[in-house]
Amino acid sequence: MASLLWGGDAGAAESERLNSHFSNLIHPRKNLRGIKSTTVPNIDGSINNMEEDVEEDVVDLAANSLLNKLIRQSLVESSHRVEVLQKDPSSPLYSVKTFEELRLKEELLKGIYAMGFNRPSKIQEMALPMMLAHPPQNLIAQSQSGTGKTAAFVLAMLSRVNTLELFPQCLCLAPTYELALQTGRVVERMGKFCVDVQVMYAIRGNRIPRGTDVTKQIIIGTPGTVLDWCFKRKLIDLTKIRVFVLDEADVMIDTQGFSDQSIRIQRALPLECQMLLFSATFEESVWQFAERIIPDPNVIKLRKEELTLNNIRQYYVLCESRKDKYQALCNIYGGITIGQAIIFCQTRRNAKWLTVEMMQDGHQVSLLSGELTVDQRASIIQRFRDGKEKVLITTNVCARGIDVKQVTIVVNFDLPVNQAEEPDYETYLHRIGRTGRFGKKGLAFNMIEVDKLPLLMKIQDHFNSSIKQLDPEDMDEIEKIEY
Repeated sequence: MASLLWGGDAGAAESERLNSHFSNLIHPRKNLRGIKSTTVPNIDGSINNMEEDVEEDVVDLAANSLLNKLIRQSLVESSHRVEVLQKDPSSPLYSVKTFEELRLKEELLKGIYAMGFNRPSKIQEMALPMMLAHPPQNLIAQSQSGTGKTAAFVLAMLSRVNTLELFPQCLCLAPTYELALQTGRVVERMGKFCVDVQVMYAIRGNRIPRGTDVTKQIIIGTPGTVLDWCFKRKLIDLTKIRVFVLDEADVMIDTQGFSDQSIRIQRALPLECQMLLFSATFEESVWQFAERIIPDPNVIKLRKEELTLNNIRQYYVLCESRKDKYQALCNIYGGITIGQAIIFCQTRRNAKWLTVEMMQDGHQVSLLSGELTVDQRASIIQRFRDGKEKVLITTNVCARGIDVKQVTIVVNFDLPVNQAEEPDYETYLHRIGRTGRFGKKGLAFNMIEVDKLPLLMKIQDHFNSSIKQLDPEDMDEIEKIEY
């Protein structure tokens, strides 16, 4: 297996630069002790004035997707139920429990096991027999990050390649060049024993000279660059593509222009081309796009995850000021033996202020916010998972998808509200859902200004759950709290 950005020493140098972009995830931590609470250092050591930084973090779907890929070190055992809708309901439905049942080429099996996959994940059990069937079948599949869907469609691409034919045969579209590179890494790892299969990246900065004869069988790229390579530069003959993969469809339609570009590419493909579409979510807009671009598909859906508050005990503390909240937090932190805690703030300003306060008091704290790059966020999350920091302070960028088994406490330093200053129920659910996972019990504490109490009562009524008031000065009461 070989990969190519473009030929010669320049190509090798650029490939190395892009690889280092992902592998260099460890960043030196800055010591915040002694810094006044009005300023905080950036990663590069420069200083931000917190008074100017009051905005909330907006969750970037592409960044979130890449972050999940970077922090997933093994397959997630999904709690979702898989629902399969076949284009021909009368045909038998196959599933597999081992990779051997798929009758793969020996070099592919070796690649799968070398990646650490011992058996198919839940979605792979159902998807792989469809994706590897003869004649090829189209598929629309919903799968959360970490469930093995990238490995599944990579396996499909590698299985369909004819190594004797030196032209593009498989095409995978991703919303960003970082996501394209991540997929390419899976192709390279799984296909490391497929010595005659090569992958090439159709991404920004990879300038292929006109008239170049592209001999690589697998092309991974972003819609705009692929469109340019196909129609303007005539580097790829779409009529010869056997497998077309559209990854991260929900992110794709969230990016202006990508939907139309993807559809234009799809319309130039041959009728017999196998088309595979994957999305983490299946909102109505995603469905409409998927049905428009994938003809006569089989469909694999995941039943929506039912986050429950049943095993999370919720409390609230009435406070008059930010300092009040911090003092209450310190009392709770000092009175309860905890594993690890996540503290949610509504704005970057509050998150930075709280980080400085806790570090000055000697706590092991890390800060996660949207101004950090994705690889910096991944490094911070990994350090938290490894227990190097006991407290993670974050904005809503971390509200969903990051599971750390040791988290026993979640604190809402600020209640989540929407633009209308009404409770954001979904964010509240996903925030406190970071504890009480994996069948364990958890605790959630809400720091509430008196005028925000009605919002908390709306949250209590909405979820039909009990949120008890806690006196932060009553250490005996705090110490009685058990998991």
